[in-house]
Amino acid sequence: MRTNTHPNIYGFSVTDVAGQEHSLTSYADRVLLITNTASGCGFTPQYDDLQRLYQRYEPEGFVVLAFPCNQFGQQEPGTNEEITAFCRLNHGVTFPVFAKIDVNGTQTHPLFAYLKKQAPGLLGSQAIKWNFTKFLVSREGKVLARYAPATPPRKIAPAIEAALAR
Repeated sequence: MRTNTHPNIYGFSVTDVAGQEHSLTSYADRVLLITNTASGCGFTPQYDDLQRLYQRYEPEGFVVLAFPCNQFGQQEPGTNEEITAFCRLNHGVTFPVFAKIDVNGTQTHPLFAYLKKQAPGLLGSQAIKWNFTKFLVSREGKVLARYAPATPPRKIAPAIEAALAR
């Protein structure tokens, strides 16, 4: 994992479920919704909304990037392969699901450290409080907004449309 030396997310690389590193530059000029996910969470049905958003806006340059995380209530204990199969079979997910990561603590993935710094939560807190915290990122790789786990993805549609229109 590379640390970011750029003023946007394109300085990071992420690992896919097969263990291959991918630079986020492959998503340049696309609007992104980046979220930490879990298969056994009360918010897991959000995968359905995320997939609908992806299908609706992908032709305009929108992508959802999911990062499974087992830090909240041990709600993502499976392997990367099990997680991907669960997402595809139970929620029809076709957007990218990456390898499991940490979003808090000493092993925080550098991408999430950057996202949290760029868009702090309630009262300036950088910690991610639960699964399905969502970050909207512009085509230029700038963090536009952070959304709480309880925010249904469909409620983010107007902000996605505004970012796509820029």
